[in-house]
Amino acid sequence: MLKGIHLTLMIGPAVPIPAPYSVMESLTSIQVNSSNQQTGFQLTFAVSKNSPLLKVMLPAGYFDPMVTRVIIIVTSGGLPNVLMDGIVTRQEFSPNSEPGQSTLTITGDDLSVLMDVIQLQRPFPAMLRTAQVYTILAPYAAFGVVPVVIPPIIPSDRTPLDNWDSQNGTDLNHLRGLASECGYVFYVEPGPAPGSSIAYFGPDIRIPNPQPALTINMDAHTNVESLSFSLDGLAKRILVPIILDPEFHRVPLPPIPVPNLNVFRPPLGARLTPPAKVEYPQLASLGLADAANRILGMLASSSDAISANGSLDVLRYGHVLRSRQLVGVRGAGLAYDGLYYVNSVTHNLKKGEYKQNFTLSRDGLISNTLRVLP
Repeated sequence: MLKGIHLTLMIGPAVPIPAPYSVMESLTSIQVNSSNQQTGFQLTFAVSKNSPLLKVMLPAGYFDPMVTRVIIIVTSGGLPNVLMDGIVTRQEFSPNSEPGQSTLTITGDDLSVLMDVIQLQRPFPAMLRTAQVYTILAPYAAFGVVPVVIPPIIPSDRTPLDNWDSQNGTDLNHLRGLASECGYVFYVEPGPAPGSSIAYFGPDIRIPNPQPALTINMDAHTNVESLSFSLDGLAKRILVPIILDPEFHRVPLPPIPVPNLNVFRPPLGARLTPPAKVEYPQLASLGLADAANRILGMLASSSDAISANGSLDVLRYGHVLRSRQLVGVRGAGLAYDGLYYVNSVTHNLKKGEYKQNFTLSRDGLISNTLRVLP
């Protein structure tokens, strides 16, 4: 790999071990796509007719889907970054008559794919949502999945005599459904240690510790290859929920507009983009607590008005940009400088090259901070 950047690839059916020399020698590129919902990867190998990958490893099941586990680690500046801990879901082989032009492509997703293969029907009587989450995630501890569960902000006062939740589908669908009801998110984040992952169930909190700034149009200080911004005037909305009275569930309460603000996602811009849409969500069948949690979820899922797309060379940037965190931008002018939320990052690794494509977002123009982390 590049100077100061070391790649570690671990593959195995149960406990991944470092990939042998023949695998690393045939590896031509790695792509890891980390987004808000799921993280995926793709390994591309250049193989010949006599390659050990085709003659021995592939027939022996070395890359079998839903069995093979892959861990990708990039060490930059002495610090390991677990880009992927996932399961192979697909393999593609493209033979070619030209010597050395045949390719073997291995595709997979993070460990959440294991939660989406078996459909179950089971009740959860007298169990709070947090207890349901812990119960569902318990078997996945064998894969190093550590649950981080935050109780709902507004607890529900339902009793077993009123109703209880039941699962009718995969574990992943039920977990995401519970998260949506609470106004939360659920995802599996690879790392931070090799062989472990974090299953996060909680509010979409923007970590306040920003990453080093992305710099554009500042001569020798520029550390990104491209960066562009756009402002969508139709992205923001005002919610006017319709809720029935908690006593008789017949008379609608007076509609109260809900401001487009989220306590877990404080504004990153000083001049916020005004809402352009008005929506009337129908929450009449829900109680006050469930309706309040559902409204929080709608606010959390609302789109930011400003988005940015760009690419960078990790060697010049000096760090590995991570998704689901904040990052500073400078050199883009008064309107677009400041802090942004990293929505997704695509890691592209080749021999002698490590580049990233990224998307950012925030809710308004003009930075609300005096400076960003250099």
